[in-house]
Amino acid sequence: MATLSGKTLFLTGGSRGIGRAIALRAARDGANVAIASKTAEPHPKLPGTIHSVAAEIEEAGGQALALQVDARDEDRVAEAVAETAERFGGIDVVVNNASAIFLADTASTPMKRYDLMQDVNTRATFCVTQAALPHLKESARAGRHPHVLVLSPPLNLDPAWFGPHVAYTISKYGMSMCVLGWGEELQDDGIAANALWPRTTIATAAVKYALGGEPMMEASRTPEIMADAAHWVLTQPATTTGNFFIDDEVLKTAGKTDLSEYAVVPGTTDFMPDLFL
Repeated sequence: MATLSGKTLFLTGGSRGIGRAIALRAARDGANVAIASKTAEPHPKLPGTIHSVAAEIEEAGGQALALQVDARDEDRVAEAVAETAERFGGIDVVVNNASAIFLADTASTPMKRYDLMQDVNTRATFCVTQAALPHLKESARAGRHPHVLVLSPPLNLDPAWFGPHVAYTISKYGMSMCVLGWGEELQDDGIAANALWPRTTIATAAVKYALGGEPMMEASRTPEIMADAAHWVLTQPATTTGNFFIDDEVLKTAGKTDLSEYAVVPGTTDFMPDLFL
């Protein structure tokens, strides 16, 4: 079975949710994981900090580095990437998981929210990958099959995905356009770039507080489905690049057809579809 043992991951927004699940799945292989996120102190409503997740990574069998990082700050991003490479001897995987969401029409979207989504989603994805690129190229030269994974949807120009929340859609599709570009740009360097998106809503804080509360959570799958799908993608040869993967399709390709374990409510079969699909 393919493994991430000995690989070093730099992961943004990993203090909870999907990022945390991806980090812990890699840790069970014995990977080194740098958690780069803003949350260093406990939030009154949201569980998890970079330090609590780092402890979980260590308990799961990996090596952890907790880094307080605002991914909008290119200077701090560069410092954090350098700290990670110095601590673990390089970087093999970048997971662009950090994201901001605000679902509203044009008239109801404050420019402050628009800027936040553009900065955290598209700009930070570009900034983090750019900063890590020299290390990814070194990983490729060493034959370690480096990957960039972006948590963003397949590009779909159906107006239905723009009309209700054009600002959010632009920001998420900006992340996906990075994947489209890097799949072409980086293939000769031996670096894979792929996107991953869930078929259904995932039980995260964003779903609970931005999309519909407990009823939506109960119609969702757990973050572990995305973690297992990400693991499969990240253990493929670097020639697997430029793809827009969907979590359940990835797991079927990996030979896993029974996905019942990922239901938040056991026995649920009627899940809420995620956006953009």
